[in-house]
Amino acid sequence: MATDILTTPDTAAPSAPTKPARIGLVPTLHHSLALAGRGTTKFLRSPLQLVDVVLTPVISLLMFVYLFGKAISGGDQDAYVQLIVPGVMVMTVFQASIGIGVSLNADASTGIFDRFRSMPIARSAPLIGAVLADFVRYAVCLGTLVVLALIMGYRPDTTVPAALAALGLLIAFAMSFSWMSVWLGMVAKTPGSVQGLMTILVLPLTFASNVFVPADDMSGWLRAWSDVNPVSLMADTTRGLLGDGAVASPLAGSLAWMAGMVVVFLPLAMRAYRKNNG
Repeated sequence: MATDILTTPDTAAPSAPTKPARIGLVPTLHHSLALAGRGTTKFLRSPLQLVDVVLTPVISLLMFVYLFGKAISGGDQDAYVQLIVPGVMVMTVFQASIGIGVSLNADASTGIFDRFRSMPIARSAPLIGAVLADFVRYAVCLGTLVVLALIMGYRPDTTVPAALAALGLLIAFAMSFSWMSVWLGMVAKTPGSVQGLMTILVLPLTFASNVFVPADDMSGWLRAWSDVNPVSLMADTTRGLLGDGAVASPLAGSLAWMAGMVVVFLPLAMRAYRKNNG
């Protein structure tokens, strides 16, 4: 006798797609360092990408010392070299931080972020890795400037640990402010827009500072702004570490600005990155 076999269709609702597991701090750091190594290799294989950070400090220092130095300093060019070199260090690494936003904005059109999204890595790793990879650009920029400054007669009155601390702080300063450029790179339509917007922000901060002239020579309102300007504070910190000036007060102000830039612009950059890349 035949037996009827009743089959019931599978009417169970399809399971919802599971969200990827949240990646912890240590794996995120590992992924970021791996991508930073990738970016560093790219710089080393294509040295032309470093031309701007080599030429900018050379042109800036030569121009301000030999073209404007005697006029600004009242004829004492040697003293002006001692004043301006630490300031130009701050200015050049600050300007170098523009490049990362331009580069990331250009990368967005190549589909590289889609590739990163398909990989089992932390979502924040591509941006953090790009910021860490720029260490090479800042180191080349400062190395070029230090060599040229010594040739021109700059003589720091400091110890080796203090000089290394100054260089480390300058790189940390540039990395902190680069998050503003990263954010603009994620929200701007074109690389040219990032370049233009960052230049508008960087130039007033640089020229309304004590990089080129002492704050005592400024008018009241301009001096008040210069006293709290992050570029001025970092310039005073560098001068103090490379010479015999005060360090504690400008260092505290510089660290406050650096922390503020990271706290504000890192989350904004990450949010824009996730919005643009799913």
